[in-house]
Amino acid sequence: MAVQSWTDLIKASTKTALIHDGKRKIHYLFTDGKEMAEEYDLTTDELIVRKWRSKSTLKGQGPWEIEVGEPVPSTVACLESDVIKENCSNPVFMRKDTKTSFLWRVRNLPYPKEVYNISVEPDQRCCIIRTNNKKYYKKFNVPDLDRSQLPMDSSALNFTHANNTLIVSYKKPKEILTLEHELLREVKKLKGTNEGDVDCKTQ
Repeated sequence: MAVQSWTDLIKASTKTALIHDGKRKIHYLFTDGKEMAEEYDLTTDELIVRKWRSKSTLKGQGPWEIEVGEPVPSTVACLESDVIKENCSNPVFMRKDTKTSFLWRVRNLPYPKEVYNISVEPDQRCCIIRTNNKKYYKKFNVPDLDRSQLPMDSSALNFTHANNTLIVSYKKPKEILTLEHELLREVKKLKGTNEGDVDCKTQ
């Protein structure tokens, strides 16, 4: 029921498609004023970016919040070389999915694999990364499961560590796989314009 509800929200949204730089970019405007932007690789159909924006309390546009993709470096970090050096050693948390799994990467974590403890907390509807040396702690949710109101499953969680990067994966349930397949099919039906075209086709 919840999966269908999310599908209905997607179908009811106003969608704009743009083809640029080997990517299919889709903008969704929902009936409540929220916006979602996605970018797909034209060759592999893999999701590269998903971000959200809500109206601010002052009726203006709020900032984009990235759900999937590389985090945007802050303006301060770009201007301050000392800050850049400091940030280079700080853990960087980001999500980059595959077609079958939700995938999170945490860069700049040099500790061996046995240091990490990753758990699913069904009551809190989140995953938690802990280290037994208490050097890193991260709590994060899986918005896709929340939107579809699907239960969290500890057996779907796995992790590995290589090259100072912790990689946490969560196998997508069949409901999500079906939903993503249907949405991608709908996205491909949109008449995407090339960048520079003024008249973007919407649905």
